[in-house]
Amino acid sequence: MSKSAKPAAERRIAHPEPTPGSKPYWDAAAEGRLMIGACRACKKVHHYPRAICPQCFSTDVELKQASGKGTIYTYSVMRRVAEPYTIAYITLDEGVTMMTNLVDCDFDKLAIGQKVAVVFKASEKGQAVPMFKPA
Repeated sequence: MSKSAKPAAERRIAHPEPTPGSKPYWDAAAEGRLMIGACRACKKVHHYPRAICPQCFSTDVELKQASGKGTIYTYSVMRRVAEPYTIAYITLDEGVTMMTNLVDCDFDKLAIGQKVAVVFKASEKGQAVPMFKPA
């Protein structure tokens, strides 16, 4: 690991504030499951799960467990901070793209198109937050 890359465990992860609508998503994360929204009307998936499909505006949506596998669509390493970190868009194998962090890796060895897998890191108050590491 390069000098500029610190493991996520050393970095403070902000605690998400679940709402009644997002609680099932965060409950699943606490169990080590990554969930995506799935619309029964248009059959498309979306992330972050929500009560209304962002594609067709149907309210006939459900949570679906994702495989937790994907590919780096793009990323950026934040180095001008006390604790460097990497943000990324990951395209999940299910087809939806989500914003997240890349962790447990050498930031200098990341590449667009690289395969990744979900890991869950504890926030400052203990809530599991989905992030990704090289597969």
